Amino acid sequence: MRYEKGRKDASRRRIMAAAAQRFRKDGIAASGLADIMSDAGLTNGAFYPHFPSKAALVRESVGAALEDQSNRLHGILAADGLEGLIEAYLSPEHRDDPGKGCAAAALLPELARQPLQTRRLCAERLLSVVRDMVRALPSQTQDREDVALGLYAILIGTLQLARTVKGTPASDHVLAAGAKAARTLLRRQVRHPDRSRPPRLRSG
Repeated sequence: MRYEKGRKDASRRRIMAAAAQRFRKDGIAASGLADIMSDAGLTNGAFYPHFPSKAALVRESVGAALEDQSNRLHGILAADGLEGLIEAYLSPEHRDDPGKGCAAAALLPELARQPLQTRRLCAERLLSVVRDMVRALPSQTQDREDVALGLYAILIGTLQLARTVKGTPASDHVLAAGAKAARTLLRRQVRHPDRSRPPRLRSG
């Protein structure tokens, strides 16, 4: 029984990993269960012992992908700070590999149409990234939570737009312009500190 449980857990992880990559690459609506199970190296009949529906698979696999992304961004922030995060997130390599990149940038329009339970999980994962960014900001930064949220929005929106026009000269221009806007936001907020507003996000 111990072996069977371990094998079942391994199969479930394979399905979730295959789904997360397929969703990021092709989108949620365009990803059929048959393709996901084929990517996982399993038969279609092996799906339902693990998940009651595709919606459940979306919630768990995307939640896990966002958590993994949060951990990776945390590592970048710890090693290279916000400048390193901007450089890595808005790199041509990240733009060109959505299947292994940020799940938020790849899936936000579709996630907005998912059930509330899924959207709540996504909000929790996204705010975890924002909290890490808040902690990485200089202590004299004005409106720290707003700056972190705005910076994350710039990164995600820039990546989405760059992917939309990928293959044209505009794509590299978008990446460069987005990185410039992100750095400008940081510089302006540090230059005029104002601690009169209390923080709104909880770090614990």
